[in-house]
Amino acid sequence: MHEAKTQLSRLVESAVRGEPFVIAKAGKPLVKVVSLGGAPAPMPVGFLRGKFEIPEDFDKLGASEIESMFEGET
Repeated sequence: MHEAKTQLSRLVESAVRGEPFVIAKAGKPLVKVVSLGGAPAPMPVGFLRGKFEIPEDFDKLGASEIESMFEGET
């Protein structure tokens, strides 16, 4: 509750941008604050088409590093 009082303007701006927040007291949720403007309009599918390329091995990027974290350096 104290944080909501001291940061209300910033929290309300976040809610307006589509980031709701919960106000709690003594660790118990009391209210959820959401924007009355509704959900932001979704971006159309394909709006980034042609802006970048995805490498062929995208799903394998970092695989060796991840393996070494689990199996240790060999």
